Amino acid sequence: MATSSSHSAHRELLTERSARIVAARKLTRRSGRDAAGLFLAEGRQAVVEALVEPDGVREVLATEPAAAAHRDLLSATRVPVRLITEKAAAGLSETVTPQGLLAVCELRDVDPETLVARPPQLSVALAELADPGNAGTVLRTADACGAGAVVFGAGSADPYGGKAVRASAGSLFHVDVVRGAPLEELLPAVRRAGVAVLAADGGGEASLDELAERLAGPVLWLFGNEARGVPADLVALADARVRIPMRGRAESLNLAAAAAICLYATQLAQG
Repeated sequence: MATSSSHSAHRELLTERSARIVAARKLTRRSGRDAAGLFLAEGRQAVVEALVEPDGVREVLATEPAAAAHRDLLSATRVPVRLITEKAAAGLSETVTPQGLLAVCELRDVDPETLVARPPQLSVALAELADPGNAGTVLRTADACGAGAVVFGAGSADPYGGKAVRASAGSLFHVDVVRGAPLEELLPAVRRAGVAVLAADGGGEASLDELAERLAGPVLWLFGNEARGVPADLVALADARVRIPMRGRAESLNLAAAAAICLYATQLAQG
């Protein structure tokens, strides 16, 4: 049985020319997200996680088929649900086959000072990470391994972009997100707060399998650009450069895989 909020699911279909859809379409660009302080979360998993804290959700947009398919979810929320046309949904989606279900959410940025004042046992910083899919995957992995925060340094992909939000599979709503932080200032500050900063580096002098004591925390893992790694000036600010020992013949690991291994090893060390 639908609640009043989804009944008012506003039977009028919003089209791609409707003011609300025009405004929402601006959220597919980083400049539009930053200007409005909002982003789009597409698909059931993302919308479910967004609605756990509904105060941060402005509205849900759904096509008629999606509203019918997800009636259980939409009937249980007090967030306004608005019906939209398939064409409007396509204009808001970055996927080939739009799911027709989106939440308009407030940005979840946290002040970098919180990492200094109350350092998590485990956190992650990304330096010039370029690929939004990797951004979302690292967020998801960090969440799975119990990290409290993920820092997207200046020049990194936007975690609120459509591809990153999808790749995070809802984890974007579980960890603190810090964007645009000047890492050259933040890293020394967290070290002074008692956090070990470890830079993932294929040529690192320290081996991950020999660091159990140091991984006990608190730890901040620093990962770099997919092609260039962590910039040298930031590596110099870390406590150690850490390599992942590899027994096989692979030359290297991609960034998302390396992050998963480092974060899992840290989770084990922290019990």
